[in-house]
Amino acid sequence: MNKEISRKDTLKPFPQPVYGPALLARRALTALAVAAGLLSPCSAAQAAPSSPEALIVEARDAFRKKDRQRLAGLRATAVSQNHPLALWIDYWDTNLRLSTAKVEDIESFYQRWPGSYVEDRLRNDWLLELGRRRDWPALAADYPRFRMNDDREVVCYALLADHFAGKNVREAARKAWFAQKEADDGCALMASTLYDAKQFTLPDAWRRARLAIDANRPRAARQAGLLISPAVAGEIDDLSENAARFLVRKKGSADRQTQELVTLALMRLAASDPDTVAHLLNTQWAESLRPELAAWAWAAVGKQSAQRLLPNASEHFQQAALLAAKANVDIDWADDTLAWKTRAALRANNGAPRWQHVIQAINAMNPGEQRDPTWVYWKARGLQALAKDSSEPAALTTQAQEMLNGIAGQYHFYGMLAAEELGRPITLPSAPVPLTPAEREAAAQHAGLSRALQLISLGMRSEGNREWNFSLRGMDDRALLAAAQIGCDREVWDRCINTSDRTQTEIDLAQRFPTPFRKELVARTREIGLDTAYVYGLIRQESRFIMDARSGVGASGLMQVMPATARWTAKRIGLPFTPSMITDRDTNLKIGTSYLKLVLDDLGGSQIMAAAAYNAGPGRPRKWREGPRLEPAIWAENIPFGETRDYVKKVMSNATLYAAVLGNTGGASPPIVHAPSLKARIGKSIGPREGNQPPPDTELP
Repeated sequence: MNKEISRKDTLKPFPQPVYGPALLARRALTALAVAAGLLSPCSAAQAAPSSPEALIVEARDAFRKKDRQRLAGLRATAVSQNHPLALWIDYWDTNLRLSTAKVEDIESFYQRWPGSYVEDRLRNDWLLELGRRRDWPALAADYPRFRMNDDREVVCYALLADHFAGKNVREAARKAWFAQKEADDGCALMASTLYDAKQFTLPDAWRRARLAIDANRPRAARQAGLLISPAVAGEIDDLSENAARFLVRKKGSADRQTQELVTLALMRLAASDPDTVAHLLNTQWAESLRPELAAWAWAAVGKQSAQRLLPNASEHFQQAALLAAKANVDIDWADDTLAWKTRAALRANNGAPRWQHVIQAINAMNPGEQRDPTWVYWKARGLQALAKDSSEPAALTTQAQEMLNGIAGQYHFYGMLAAEELGRPITLPSAPVPLTPAEREAAAQHAGLSRALQLISLGMRSEGNREWNFSLRGMDDRALLAAAQIGCDREVWDRCINTSDRTQTEIDLAQRFPTPFRKELVARTREIGLDTAYVYGLIRQESRFIMDARSGVGASGLMQVMPATARWTAKRIGLPFTPSMITDRDTNLKIGTSYLKLVLDDLGGSQIMAAAAYNAGPGRPRKWREGPRLEPAIWAENIPFGETRDYVKKVMSNATLYAAVLGNTGGASPPIVHAPSLKARIGKSIGPREGNQPPPDTELP
């Protein structure tokens, strides 16, 4: 709620009290024994914790403190006791010793814990260590066994090992390098090696620098500049620090390298002042830059203007397209840039989308991105609109309907809108056949799932989630449903929901959209006049019903209430409140629903704008609603913050499905087979506040 918009951290539980009085007393006695000389400090360091729970918690604490001696002793104790989480203590102990480990040490660890998450986690760590050691034969031998294979730096190291083995890795390496987010050793070494081997070219280096500047990653841009020369890297440092000053210094220069650097500076400046860059491109640099480079700069202006919801964003993108055509090149812009070109075209012409530009932008995306339901939906809408004036209306209409049909059975924002666009109701999935005792027992006996639940119960949610997700690999729908049910039964709601969400054909809607503390929530929403399904949809997205959830910016509890907002709301509704009450279930619900109702009323009852306000603060949707009156889906897709944009769409689709779930679990007869309309829930249009509406409540935090 009203969280700082940067990147929302993973929800974390409050620290759990683990060390009980018995353990504290034992430690005190141990300390006295050391002081009296009855025990040596070394012996005291190896003293076993008083319980299996304390053992694992102390081991993680020793790992974080890099206390190798203590961790080694705890590892020996865990192994001797056959502790169910001994493999984690072994992992932490081995991880601290990676810098001096030998291949046989790591192989021994693999053999102790074959097929487990920690085996693959250590392999990830070890592959990075082998890359830093430049031990290419050992890395090449171990890499094929890396099952997760989700570390881009490891991928770069592995491609480099293949290169040294004589394999042609150019295309795979370019793809990995261009997708690299941050500057790391593995991808930097791969790039410099392949550049020296003339597998990467000078245009590749400049394109990588442009992509990095466009993504606001100056360190990665500098890394690309180093391939060309240290002097170029230094120039990139200068323009990253002060692009305007750099452009003044380069005025009048026209050689190829300077043009490339000027383009980077213009792109960098566009991030803070797109209008100034548009002026510079139309005047000072109009004739100096090659059309291809000017196209990159105009695209950056278009992207930044679109993120500011400026009305001329689409024109800037069109200028970029015209220059690319003039240069007779097919520019491979980043998918994120093309996404903003699409959004700008949807918003253009005072809310009358430029459908041709929408389709052009989507067609320029990578094939995988084009398959995203977002772009499938909007391209289909574009084809429908263009069919009216086409020489082949039937063909375009058929193509659009096929695209909509392809996502209409999916239970997300655009899948449900697609169904309604086809004139069909949102059909609910049939309930799967109940789980058999054997299926339940298989899930209950799954070692990885059991370890995950143990870790979560000890307050180690991050480790538990990773163990859980690794355990789900390769499961079919029935096994996933059984695993999800364990999470539901244990009220570990995030594991329940996220696991159930993975099923493809057997969909248990009640499991995906559970209704914890239903009696209390229904009573509360009825009391203040809120839609229960809407509140459930919001909580599902906010906290996954984790009562002690806390975000990295301080939002807490079921409804992720910020401390300042909690204090303000409690005062507004006359509720006695202290900060320690923020994760109390009933208090959090009362404050969260009260604040949501205030926001909803302030925004004229628009659930879609209120969801945006709950996530980003009410001042932002007030600003975002200014300009043309837009179809709500277009308004939502143009929300400038990726986190809020995704959040709003998920809250609205969640609420639509919760409305059906609540009806069915309430004993509807006959059972509800269609969800209510999502289009009706999000409303007809969003635009500036009407003159007859009350002024905004500027006190809302």
